[in-house]
Amino acid sequence: MTTGIATLGDGCRIAWALDGPEGTPVLMLSNSLGTTMEMWRPQLTAFTARFRVLRYDTRGHGRSDAPPGGYGLDRLGRDAVELLDALGLGRVHFCGLSLGGMTGQWLGARAPDCVDRLVLANTAAVMGPPSAWDARIVTVRQQGMAALTDAILERWFTPEFRAVPEGAAFVRDQLLATDPAGYAGCCAAIRDMDLRPLLGRIAAPALVITGSRDPATPPADTTLIVEAIPGARQLMLDAAHLSNVEQPEAFTTAVLDFLD
Repeated sequence: MTTGIATLGDGCRIAWALDGPEGTPVLMLSNSLGTTMEMWRPQLTAFTARFRVLRYDTRGHGRSDAPPGGYGLDRLGRDAVELLDALGLGRVHFCGLSLGGMTGQWLGARAPDCVDRLVLANTAAVMGPPSAWDARIVTVRQQGMAALTDAILERWFTPEFRAVPEGAAFVRDQLLATDPAGYAGCCAAIRDMDLRPLLGRIAAPALVITGSRDPATPPADTTLIVEAIPGARQLMLDAAHLSNVEQPEAFTTAVLDFLD
């Protein structure tokens, strides 16, 4: 593993890690709101057998900086492009889940030269209402991540999965360790986004992964994306929101089959 910190054009520092053999195609992974690059742990062994895997902590998360104020999807998308430039990487496969999938939609439409194949998992093109995000921002700024974590995990995992104590433990740890300012900043990006006008521009082959029991980005949200991206494929998994954690084998196999 090679790790580092890239300083972007606005001064924000982004933490990254590269795993896997040099000379193989690069697969870039982008985490969900409230997690770090460690959310991809269930996929790392299989992915690095075939790819050079680039993970990074989204702005506001993990070891990346958490600038004050609200962020935007344009800023998160540019973060990914600037990181690729800083590492001297060109066209990559991209897999993002939830917020990472929103970044992936932006990249597919706004930076098509950077994207070969695109995996969009448990995500949405628009996610309202704004008042709900405003309330979440107020709560996390005043009370911290602990005030939100239990409710988040109830939406992210099915009751059966939550009944296994070790199943979601490492995700809980990531949520509790998230900087409230960074979490609030990314909440603002989701609140303000509407990627629907961009979806028809995406020319990269796209796989859209849906959790059949996902209350955060339900099947209707991902079906909208599938129908708007020319030639996109859809895969339904028996999972809630973090399908890569709840159904790691099925998720991993689907991504590898698609990228191959």
